[in-house]
Amino acid sequence: MSGPVPAAVPSARDDSGDHGHHDGLLKLAVGAIGIVFGDIGTSPLYAFRETFAGHHQLTLDPLHIMGVLSLMFWSMMIVVTIKYVAIIMRADNKGEGGSLALLALVSGRTKSRRWSAGIILLGVFATSLFYGDSMITPAVTVLGAVEGLAIAAPAFAGLVLPIVIAILIALFWVQKSGTARIGLVFGPIMLVYFAVIAVLGIISVVQTPEVLWAFSPHHAVHFFIADPVRAFLALGSVVLAVTGAEALYADMGHFGRKPIGLSWLVFVLPALMCNYLGQGALLFRDGQEALKSPFYMLAPDSLQLPLVLLATMAAIIASQAVISGAFSVTQQAIQLGFMPRLRIEHTSAATAGQIYIPIVNWMLMVMVILLVLFFRTSSNLTSAYGIAVTGAMFIDTCLLGVALTRLWNWPIYAAAPLLAVFFLVDGAYFSANLTKVPDGGWFPLMVGFIVFTFLTTWSKGRQLMMDRLREAAMPIKVFITSAASSASRVPGTAVFMTSSSDGVPHALLHNLKHNKVLHERVILLTVKIVQQPYWPEAERASNEEMGDGFFRLILRYGFMEEVDVPAALKRVHSCGTDFKMMDTSFFLSRQTLLPSERPGMMLWREKLFSWMLRNAESAMEFFRLPTNRVVELGSQVEI
Repeated sequence: MSGPVPAAVPSARDDSGDHGHHDGLLKLAVGAIGIVFGDIGTSPLYAFRETFAGHHQLTLDPLHIMGVLSLMFWSMMIVVTIKYVAIIMRADNKGEGGSLALLALVSGRTKSRRWSAGIILLGVFATSLFYGDSMITPAVTVLGAVEGLAIAAPAFAGLVLPIVIAILIALFWVQKSGTARIGLVFGPIMLVYFAVIAVLGIISVVQTPEVLWAFSPHHAVHFFIADPVRAFLALGSVVLAVTGAEALYADMGHFGRKPIGLSWLVFVLPALMCNYLGQGALLFRDGQEALKSPFYMLAPDSLQLPLVLLATMAAIIASQAVISGAFSVTQQAIQLGFMPRLRIEHTSAATAGQIYIPIVNWMLMVMVILLVLFFRTSSNLTSAYGIAVTGAMFIDTCLLGVALTRLWNWPIYAAAPLLAVFFLVDGAYFSANLTKVPDGGWFPLMVGFIVFTFLTTWSKGRQLMMDRLREAAMPIKVFITSAASSASRVPGTAVFMTSSSDGVPHALLHNLKHNKVLHERVILLTVKIVQQPYWPEAERASNEEMGDGFFRLILRYGFMEEVDVPAALKRVHSCGTDFKMMDTSFFLSRQTLLPSERPGMMLWREKLFSWMLRNAESAMEFFRLPTNRVVELGSQVEI
């Protein structure tokens, strides 16, 4: 997940490289607390309670309480501290992290195409699972926070659902105006939130200090030996304590590895463990009575309502990070060719990462509200929560295996033991969550498979369409020789957009066929998205002069960059004279798909791809071409 970057927080890319200045490091660390740790930070609202009161209830005795606390601590150490902070965050793609960035990094390093295809499918499925997670996170965090109202003021228990829905509608509504100003207060609010939950936990631990023995791993081992079935099932709820761990990696490009690691080890991890230990101590003292909401009952009655307000703000921040992450992941998927072009709006002139994608925003809002209305309580929603997260974590471990052996060239004897530990932990969590499929776990899996079908259908259909166009393309040298001498030349520049960097674009052939003219200067322009986040501006354009006023021009962009063709052309000075938009016409080809007897995709996937193609954002909008200088010419393609 990639959250918004507060305007007051400098980007990691703008820093000096090692973040050596203490002031810069501190600012980035505070910003990371506000953005990166919202999801994992709100887990205490429901994670500990669900382990005991969920679908597989545990007895409130020392064996189970100490066992669960020990499992939570060592899960955070192995999954978050060692796997993500210490290891995976070193696998950065030019400073960027996240499943798609890691996928783009490792897919080109595999030696066989068979392995490469499998790795790409794994990365795409991890991305698909994220969309299911991005629907559940706002629902469960906001619902879990507002449910405290029933504890603090029981008379208002009936207002929980209306308040939650009102908050969610407001949250999605403000997305279109941007979150830069809101982002300024994210860090301070989360600092206060973590400090408060840590203090409440410490006060409880002081009253029952024996819970501190839960740091010993032997309590987790004893739990599995004494009650193996319930210990395994409990993993499905214990994993809720580490949901959001993947956000540390995804947001690395915004804050840098050191600030995120510093925030986690010095502030967030201690605060979370203090609170979990405090909840465990409370269960030791008050037993079943405290199980209604051990998080809120840590606070005195007079402070429970302020705690509800603070937790609700933290839940909104966690939800904001997931929503922004959905926008960011969608943009990366579009640029890497897994999704059709969608309308992307920029909400901040100062911060490139602040984007808004209307269709994603409103679809998320509808699904989140439907989830709240269908499941009604955070306890029911936690049954659906976890599968998407553990599935994505398992896939990250697979990609890490490639990174260790292909990128860093670790010997097998060194990589295998480490990967074995990660696969054992991730596999145990994922399989434990599979037991929750009948109770709601089917939802993120269903969303994941639907999104996976869309992404792979678009990628496959796009490749088939490009192959068919390439088959029918005339060699450019032959075209120039035959057409340049016979066609009438008119003043100005014609830019023909083409996805292939060889052959003659269909739009050029159609223009010559119908209008029987060629412009004095003809540019065959291809925009290529490379598998790294950013491409050097000085190397953006490369061109080849082909004679008779024809030029082949290639513009390269990273998958995190916005494509702006007119802006790039103004900086090109090697294709004859400089470009003037008033003398330049852009020719686009719009394909219409026809059913074909040729083997390509199943018919239903061809129809799905055709529908996606018709509803994609126009190339004119996507490439930011001037509307009054664009000519579209249609062509028919069989796939």
